[in-house]
Amino acid sequence: MSKVKFSRYDTADYLKTEEDIAAYLEAVADEGDPALIAAALGDVARARNMSELARETGLTRQGLYKALSGEGDASFATVMKVAHALGLRIAFLPDKAA
Repeated sequence: MSKVKFSRYDTADYLKTEEDIAAYLEAVADEGDPALIAAALGDVARARNMSELARETGLTRQGLYKALSGEGDASFATVMKVAHALGLRIAFLPDKAA
């Protein structure tokens, strides 16, 4: 019997279009977990180009990886810088569930 090989799953590989990115971030935001949102921004950043994002934000590449890992502690200012550099904006909408 032959061995089955699996490759590591990386969400960034599937974020090809602006619509993909928007749908992904919206779904993650609906969960309401700040660490998950930071990690999702990290996925988008990897899909786009982390080195270029580091230049645009003035943050180090390593610092971005850490802050956007989901285990880091990204400040809201960092999240805003990253979103802006990615051409995204954060919007606040009424919660229909509340």
